[in-house]
Amino acid sequence: MVVGAGFSGIGAAIRLREAGVHDVLILEKAPQLGGTWRENTYPGCACDVPSTLYSYSFTPDTAWSRLFAGQREIHAYLRTTAERYGLDDALRCGVHVREARWDPAGERWLLDTSDGPYSATALVLATGPWHLPRDLDVPGIEEFSGPVLHTARWDENIDLTGRRVAVVGSGASAVQLVPAIADQAANVHLFQRTAQWVLPKPDLPVPAAVNRLLDRLPGARGALRAGQYILQEGFNYAFRHPRLARLLEVGARAHLRLAVHDRELRQALTPDYRLGCKRLLTSSTFYRALTQPHVRLHSTAVTAVRGNEVVGADGTAVQADVLITATGFRMGEPPLAQSLYGRDGRTLHEAWDGEPQAYLGTTVTGFPNLFLLLGPNLLGGSTSAITVLEAQLTYLTAALAHLDHSGHRAVEVHPAAQAEHNTAVQEALRTTVYNSGGCTSYYFSPSGRNTFAWPWSTGRLVRQLSRFDPAVYTRHAATGPTPLPSPTVPQDDDRTVPARGE
Repeated sequence: MVVGAGFSGIGAAIRLREAGVHDVLILEKAPQLGGTWRENTYPGCACDVPSTLYSYSFTPDTAWSRLFAGQREIHAYLRTTAERYGLDDALRCGVHVREARWDPAGERWLLDTSDGPYSATALVLATGPWHLPRDLDVPGIEEFSGPVLHTARWDENIDLTGRRVAVVGSGASAVQLVPAIADQAANVHLFQRTAQWVLPKPDLPVPAAVNRLLDRLPGARGALRAGQYILQEGFNYAFRHPRLARLLEVGARAHLRLAVHDRELRQALTPDYRLGCKRLLTSSTFYRALTQPHVRLHSTAVTAVRGNEVVGADGTAVQADVLITATGFRMGEPPLAQSLYGRDGRTLHEAWDGEPQAYLGTTVTGFPNLFLLLGPNLLGGSTSAITVLEAQLTYLTAALAHLDHSGHRAVEVHPAAQAEHNTAVQEALRTTVYNSGGCTSYYFSPSGRNTFAWPWSTGRLVRQLSRFDPAVYTRHAATGPTPLPSPTVPQDDDRTVPARGE
């Protein structure tokens, strides 16, 4: 059973079927697939990883229209890929998973959903880390006189033409949004709590002739993907060696100086921490947008809203017709963490106690046959999430193949193996720019533990996930055959997705 139909869920279903696991269902709470690329439709929304790398390796013939694809094209790509691999029969949209509970007696996952009960041998959480929007929580926001929009809940019926717009936040979505709306709005006020490092983004259209050439040259698209991977890994190498990150800062400062000539504005946009400490941003239009006379930067957090006034911590008060919160997401736990019960009856939320951790970011002690996609401590400052995802899918299929061939009913990672792995991760993170760069970020739990970043190369991650090692797992022996309803025509009171070979 796969929960979530974004990049992770669609990729999981495809790879599982290719591995011979055909009894796969994807449960998606929304009316259609797409994940974050369905949810985020704000103006300017696009990927900050090159398109050829931010796509499945098993669709190398994809002809992207830009070096960095926009939201609509990525969403269309996911729909097309699902159709191409015939996932219609495996996808259940509009199904909300209310609870998942491990059944020790039957050694299965039992799911309570809006579509009734389901059960499954293995549960794959593909809900992604960028899922739950973080709302702006300040006094008076409920009384704001105009529309309040989070970038992840965009209302395309609201026209910003000639409106006074206040944008709160200066992270990845704001860097894309502000240039996209600057030409429509009467004025834009950007509230920036913390300055961000921004490198130029070489986002250019890809002519049809170039795509035709790439199709005709054997291996051309693969070589392009490999080149982009090496470039991204160069950034990751610098983040693991903070002295090298200073070289990237030289380029970022030059980018800022060339775009912003006003010294005071430039100073307000210059971070006081090492590049890479927070998520690296890329844009060739953000700084230029801030130099326009009707766009104003306010270097202060928002502390209150009074009627149609947005008030900053420094006393700044601006009039606005529309308030846009570009405040990101609540990171750390998957949405089901508080209603996903493991072997001992504890929820994943209780087991983690505010500090998410897993073995290789994929399996968790106390939760047999549970697989997290893009789980704790797997991503880096510029790593393509798709590269990491595909490595995890290799591990997932190997784990299920082990269950099939060994006759075991379940696998659960040893506590010692999980603890040893996470101790090594935290020790390696200590010297990276993520931990030593002098900032706070969503990489950290409230207790100060980095639960997001992978401290080594992506190549090392791919190698470690390339094989499933049964020695680090407790294996539950089969106790005998269990009669199961058909996966294709489920009974009214139980939908069951057996593992391969059952």
